[in-house]
Amino acid sequence: MTPSPETQLTFLSKLQRLFSEGDFTATYKYALLISLSDLAVELGENDTLRITYRQLAAKFVELYWQQCAPYSNGGSTPGLLAQNMGAQAAVISAIIEFRTRNPSATVVAARSFDGYSALVQTVAATVAAQPVNYLQNLGGQLDPFLYERDRGCVVLKPGVAYCLRRFQPLVQQLARSHWIGHIKRNRLNQPLLGVTDDLESFLFETPRQALVVISAGLKKLTNGRCFYCGEPVQAADVDHFVPFSMYARDLMHNFVLAHPTCNRSKSNALAAKPHLDRWLEYITRNTDALQEIGQQAGRITDQGSSLAVARWGYSNAVSGGAMAWVSARQYVPVDQDYLRALA
Repeated sequence: MTPSPETQLTFLSKLQRLFSEGDFTATYKYALLISLSDLAVELGENDTLRITYRQLAAKFVELYWQQCAPYSNGGSTPGLLAQNMGAQAAVISAIIEFRTRNPSATVVAARSFDGYSALVQTVAATVAAQPVNYLQNLGGQLDPFLYERDRGCVVLKPGVAYCLRRFQPLVQQLARSHWIGHIKRNRLNQPLLGVTDDLESFLFETPRQALVVISAGLKKLTNGRCFYCGEPVQAADVDHFVPFSMYARDLMHNFVLAHPTCNRSKSNALAAKPHLDRWLEYITRNTDALQEIGQQAGRITDQGSSLAVARWGYSNAVSGGAMAWVSARQYVPVDQDYLRALA
C-alpha cells in the first residue's frame, strides 16, 4: 500500500534531520543508507523488508572495495584515504587484509575465493555493532524511523521500503555528497587531496580501465553496432540502459554499447518501449557472455538485480508521467505497457 503524502513528507523530513543532526564520525552511516536504498530497490516490492547483516555486509564490501586502493590527485604520493577521524575504519582494514592475501581478486571474483565468507562475516559484525546501532540517533536521541533490529537483520518499518525506493536517487545523492564532504574535511586526507581532485570518480564510478574492458567485450558481442540505432560504431560509448543518474550502481547487464550521439541524445532519460523490448531479449540471450565480460572487468553481474532496477525505474516513470527517449528529439509517454513487459 502506498504511504500517505504525510508519511512520505515525514520520511523526507527525518532523512534531512539525519544528515544535519546525526553524528558522522566515519563514513559507515553513508554506506548503510546507500545499501538500504539499493536493497529496497533490488529486493522487490515488499512493504516490510527483512535485510540481513550479511546482505548489508556484501554491499559494504562492494562500496569500499574500490576505496581500498591508494588515491592520488596526480601531484601527491598515492596513499589510502582515511574513512574516519581516528584509526583506519575496521571495514577498510578487513578488505585490505583480504586483498593482500588475494592480490588477483576483483570485487566480483572475490566471492569465489577462500576467506570471502569470513570477510563478509567480519564486516557484518562491524555493520551490526556500529552504523546499524547508531544511524537513527537524531539530536542525541534514538528515533527508529527506518528500521527495528531483529536477530541477524534489520526489519524496515512500514512504508520505509516504499520511501527508499521512491526517493532512492535523492538518498544516494545526499549520502554520496556527504560522504565526499566527510573525506575532504578529514585532516588526515589533506596531503592526498590537494586543491583539486577527482574524488567522486575515484570513490564511486567505474574505473576507466574497466570501461575499456567492457567496451571491447560489448563490441565483440554486438559486432560493433550501437544498441539503439543499430548502426556500426567506431568510437563507442558504454551507456547505462537505466541511467546512472537514476540508479547510481554499475551492473553489467545494464551496460550497452552506444554511438556517442545516441548516448548524448538519450542522456538521463529512460529508453522507449522498442529499446526496452530489445534490451530484455538482449540480456536473456547474452547472459553468459555478459557474465564473462563482467568477470573480466571486475563488475557486478546480476541479471535479477538489473531487472528489478528496470521495473523500479519504469514504475516511477509511470507514476510521475515521464517521457521515454525514442531517438534524437523524439519522446513518448511511459505507460503500463512498459510494466507489463517487465512483469
